[in-house]
Amino acid sequence: QVQLVESGGGLVQPGGSPPLSCAASGIIFRFHVMRWYRQAPGKQRELVAAIARVGGTNYADSVKGRFTISRDNAKNTVYLQMNSPKPEDTAVYYCNVNWWNGIEYDYWGQGTQVTVSS
Repeated sequence: QVQLVESGGGLVQPGGSPPLSCAASGIIFRFHVMRWYRQAPGKQRELVAAIARVGGTNYADSVKGRFTISRDNAKNTVYLQMNSPKPEDTAVYYCNVNWWNGIEYDYWGQGTQVTVSS
């Protein structure tokens, strides 16, 4: 059974806060692209960042240069470091793994609330 469990979040300080973490189980973690999404109130869920198996990364334009996604394959964990947070980064953040093998496999964490005060 695939499980993604996020931790971290809460009130994010302008000077920096610990990264969000997502611990994965039930998959061979190092084989998979891992993604962070977010959903703000009244808005659609959007892709924030992705990290490939060997560490290549992609970011939404809105977070490029401020957020950093990373992974530790030994710990089956993906991270999202949020630097220089803005109030518009306030959202529920979700970890996701998705792959195709004849059918689509798509798994989500429970989400963690991140609030950035103005």
